[in-house]
Amino acid sequence: MPGTGSRDDDFTGFVLARSARLVHFARMLCGDLELAEDLVQNALEKAYLRWDRIELADPFAYVRQAVVNQHLSWLRRRPWRERPSGHASEIELFVDPVEPDQAGTVHRQVAVGAALAALSRRERAVVVLRYVEDLTERETAAVLGVAVGTVKSANARALDKLRAAPELTSVRGHA
Repeated sequence: MPGTGSRDDDFTGFVLARSARLVHFARMLCGDLELAEDLVQNALEKAYLRWDRIELADPFAYVRQAVVNQHLSWLRRRPWRERPSGHASEIELFVDPVEPDQAGTVHRQVAVGAALAALSRRERAVVVLRYVEDLTERETAAVLGVAVGTVKSANARALDKLRAAPELTSVRGHA
């Protein structure tokens, strides 16, 4: 994509090609579509200002990192008792679109969304980066700015919580 046209054309091409995936990633991260769109918009604004430098590297990784940073920063600024307004049912997962059991698909989406919402922000970020974005432990640690051991322990805690989540107990029996 770099060098295919003017700076604005290159950036516009990137946004058109990758913004839906970025919004999906952000939505999985925060559980709220409107917040996800805001996080991506803010990250893209920052990326545009630095586009000449980042388009030669990996712009998707740069913007994904910015989304994670914005999300974690946003969570730190919020009062501890306030939760995102998104509902677990709004979280879209990668599911087979031709699956005949649409009710089962929706039930699984709601259950997984509710289970993810119960994780801490770090645990949720680790799970989304590792299993939605398919990053390695080392890559996840780099995105979050933590040690690999921190990723491993947060991932282990998150998976333990997900295995024990009552929302997922009924889903496991029907999968």
